[in-house]
Amino acid sequence: MTETVIQTSNLFMPTILIPLLPLLGFIINGLFGKKLGHASGWIATTMLLASFACSLFLFFNLPAGGSETVVLSNWFYFKDIFIPFAFLIDPLTITMLLVVTGIGSLIHLYSIGYMHDDEGFSRFFTYLNLFVFFMLILVMGNNYLMMFIGWEGVGLCSYLLIGFWFKNQAYNDAAKKAFIMNRIGDLGFLVGMFMMLFHFKTLNYDQVAIGALNLGIGNITIVGITLALFIGAMGKSAQLPLYTWLPDAMAGPTPVSALIHAATMVTAGIYMIARSNILYSLAPHTLDVILIVGTATSIFAAIIGLLQNDIKKVLAYSTVSQLGLMFAALGMGAFESGMFHVVTHAFFKALLFLGAGSVIHALSGEQDMRRMGGLGKYIKITFATFLIGTVAISGIPPFAGFFSKDEILATAFEHNKIIWGLLSFSSMLTAFYMFRLLYLTFSTSFRGTDEVKHHIHESPIVMTLPLMILAVCSIVVGFIGLPPVLSHTHSFKTYLSSVFAQSKTIMPAGHEMSHSMEWILIGTAVGLALVSIAFAYNKYVMQKQTPVEDEQLSGLSKVVANKFYIDEIYNAVFVKPVMLLSDLFLVIIDKLIIDLLVHAVAFITSQVGRLLRLFQSGHVGFYMFAMVIGMIVLLVAQVFDVLGFFESLYTHK
Repeated sequence: MTETVIQTSNLFMPTILIPLLPLLGFIINGLFGKKLGHASGWIATTMLLASFACSLFLFFNLPAGGSETVVLSNWFYFKDIFIPFAFLIDPLTITMLLVVTGIGSLIHLYSIGYMHDDEGFSRFFTYLNLFVFFMLILVMGNNYLMMFIGWEGVGLCSYLLIGFWFKNQAYNDAAKKAFIMNRIGDLGFLVGMFMMLFHFKTLNYDQVAIGALNLGIGNITIVGITLALFIGAMGKSAQLPLYTWLPDAMAGPTPVSALIHAATMVTAGIYMIARSNILYSLAPHTLDVILIVGTATSIFAAIIGLLQNDIKKVLAYSTVSQLGLMFAALGMGAFESGMFHVVTHAFFKALLFLGAGSVIHALSGEQDMRRMGGLGKYIKITFATFLIGTVAISGIPPFAGFFSKDEILATAFEHNKIIWGLLSFSSMLTAFYMFRLLYLTFSTSFRGTDEVKHHIHESPIVMTLPLMILAVCSIVVGFIGLPPVLSHTHSFKTYLSSVFAQSKTIMPAGHEMSHSMEWILIGTAVGLALVSIAFAYNKYVMQKQTPVEDEQLSGLSKVVANKFYIDEIYNAVFVKPVMLLSDLFLVIIDKLIIDLLVHAVAFITSQVGRLLRLFQSGHVGFYMFAMVIGMIVLLVAQVFDVLGFFESLYTHK
């Protein structure tokens, strides 16, 4: 990969404008949002559309396989450590820029309609623009410190957006939970950076990679750094055991769920590992850990999704499961495949979340699928686009999800047959619970109240237009990565080849799969998905079964519906002991020691003051009497040399 450092070129200005425009939108709406009213939504959307246009400019003008570094300032020096404030523009960065700004623009546009009657309209778009700004800093920085700034920024903004409706205490609790659990992972990221600074004296991606290559494969330092960074990725991208914040993040408005779960925050961990691909290629033991965690997360979340009844919670656990699939790809060293699924997933998951928002909008806020049904004939655009998203995520050709999933499953088959079986099982579950969601929401007859039924309506064009655009993308975007059996050219892999070229020289290349075996794997994956869809159709359409109420569940179904009681376990093992310890410290440290000490000082001072006040009577005669007594005492002491006596005693001692 050729790399140049530029201060002025045709790429300099668009590079600067990409993060600057959302920041400008944040400033304008933050200062004048209340006066601008609903215009603030259009300003925020326009700013992000302009960033998308700049990203397209970079895509078409960056030379193939090229890389350019835009240095804004020499940030700081410390002894032999130098970290610039600079942006790295290469194919991986541009891929993320197009996803973040493109899908982010559609979510902004959708939000204008969804949040139209909300009293915090301008505040919402202020937060959205700030969120995107930090995400852009995360993916554009040319060093880990800039990535960390964006990393912490999206964590802060997620707290603000999840708890946007802060008058509801449950939503505040969900926001705090997301913030705290992300800080746990961020500690790992910090440790990894400190280790890089200690061993390599730099945080720049290219220089860290050079230092790591000098240490060699399997070096304990590289393993430690990569494991620490992966802990950060586990928190941000919701992997076991740090995943529980993400389903609770559904407390925020639906566009927030789409933004966080599809195009931005949860993909940060995937991007970080892909950006650090050389480090991870040198740490095969860490890749094994990533593979195990990703596979376990994918299956675990898919099982939980089977019995969720909140339409957004189903999609939330689907996101966790799909992220696990991406991490499994990274763990097998298939960095391009993981990033390919990031791209395809961004489109159909944004479509599904925004479609769910359209359903909730039509039902005046209802989210329980047990109170839905038969909506296909009332909100036809939402139904058609949601169906496309559901087929795409289920891995049915020729929709986008099929191509990226097939690629990961083919890699898994070559890597480890057990992993392939587990990931295939997870994909089969995905098809079932997603079509369960589709049938319970749009098929059979309506199960809600007559009052809600009377007000069912299709969303306005400002909301349905993003759905239609995302639906088209969910159909066609998969063709950028055709499997070898259909094409000798994989456009997406070719585009990213320069980013991962060094890693390919480190890791042993697998043998090329025969076309016959590839067809068998494709047929198996599609067949399992179709069986799951048919089973869901028979159960929820033909037999018209509906989920029972939670209190009627028993056995394993109750355990799964209650998410394996993981939150309750965390509460018992971590939260309650910490709260008990804090109460103990409140009594012993705070009240018995600190408060007692403060009160004692106050009491002594008060008593001394009260005693001294007795000598300040205001009577001149008393003052003269005290002065005479004092002079007599001094004379007596002088005559008997009292001071000298005591001094001699001290000297003798």
